[in-house]
Amino acid sequence: MKKKLNKIILALSILLAFSVGLFIFDAVYSEIEEEEIVTIQDTAAPKPAAKIEFGINRDSFQVVEGIIKPNQFLANLLLPHNIDYVTIDRLAKKSKAVFDVRRLAAGKEYTIFKSKDSLEKAQYFVYQPNAIDYVVYELSDSIEIKRGQKEVEVRIKSVAGVIESSLYETLQEQQSSPALAVKLADIFAWSIDFYRIQKGDWFKAIYEVQYVDEEAIGTGRILAVEFSHFDEPYLGIYFEQEGKGDYFDEEANSLRKAFLKSPLKFSRLSSRYTMRRFHPVQKRWKAHLGTDYAAPTGTPIMSTGDGVVIASSYTRGNGKYVKVKHNSAYTTQYLHMSRRNAKVGQRVKQGDIIGYVGSTGLATGPHVCYRFWKNGKQVDHLKEDFPAAEPIKAEHLEDFKKELKKWGNSLDSLQLEADRKQGLASLK
Repeated sequence: MKKKLNKIILALSILLAFSVGLFIFDAVYSEIEEEEIVTIQDTAAPKPAAKIEFGINRDSFQVVEGIIKPNQFLANLLLPHNIDYVTIDRLAKKSKAVFDVRRLAAGKEYTIFKSKDSLEKAQYFVYQPNAIDYVVYELSDSIEIKRGQKEVEVRIKSVAGVIESSLYETLQEQQSSPALAVKLADIFAWSIDFYRIQKGDWFKAIYEVQYVDEEAIGTGRILAVEFSHFDEPYLGIYFEQEGKGDYFDEEANSLRKAFLKSPLKFSRLSSRYTMRRFHPVQKRWKAHLGTDYAAPTGTPIMSTGDGVVIASSYTRGNGKYVKVKHNSAYTTQYLHMSRRNAKVGQRVKQGDIIGYVGSTGLATGPHVCYRFWKNGKQVDHLKEDFPAAEPIKAEHLEDFKKELKKWGNSLDSLQLEADRKQGLASLK
């Protein structure tokens, strides 16, 4: 009886051990299986993001890109992609209110999105008149036309240089856009004679560069600039007050003055105001009550200040000329034009093009003779000290001081090549 009881106890023990082992196996297997599932979910590759261009899913179409050739019109572009003349005519008529297809220009980029089926029919035509703007022509039954703009990224860059020959060449050597030369001339047009820049003048500038699709497309605003001319420093800080931007010096005065220094952006001063000059045509000594700026024929001539045109005519001596009355005290005159671009009674703004350089009248070569009257008397405008334009208003002064400090420190941190070499020499 005892042996039988032992056998029963042994059997129950074996059965219990087997059950416990089976339970442990199931639990472990469940954990392994659960881990494997989690692992599979974690390593699943994400779907690639759709490539959207001009608001269109590029991956859904065959894409054709090109440059418009001379004498190539819309029909030349769309007919090879199964768009018939009737559709092209409807598109041309409907597009006039948004962007007239007759304005498609040679050298500009276009993109055609075609269906991926056997028809390969164009679904969209996109024209890019410049690096930022584009026009989408949807070639559906209703034909839709809309304008758009690419995202523009603005990056801040800086440049510093010492002028050896010209500002233009110095900027090129610094691998900066030569277009900055024009912007600098505009900023300091009331203070610096850019046609008299000399070797040893230097500049530092912080400016914006616009990028589209990681490609630089042009320069934006100059935010801060320092220019040394004849060892005299000039500072310009860009600041906006009441929605209008301008350039100001360290004293919060505007760099704009009543008149531009010169009626031409870039030129050569060929003859100064003097009471005694040998006239090259008349071959005699006489007063020259103006300042001559030599430049190629056709160079635009600007009004040096706001005013009203009081004369636009021709005389044997002056040739074609324009005269502008600015206020009760000041009048200016521009002689020897090849073509006039202003009429009597016309109101002009500072910088407006009122004519073009020529050699009409008593002139030996293309130039503009710029004459300046103050209180009815002709004077040398280069010796006049004109008052500055409106300064920073009192309520914006603290904000301007913060900008002045920020950009002033940034300009100070820029090293000129001469400074850099001197610093390296001191370390040796």
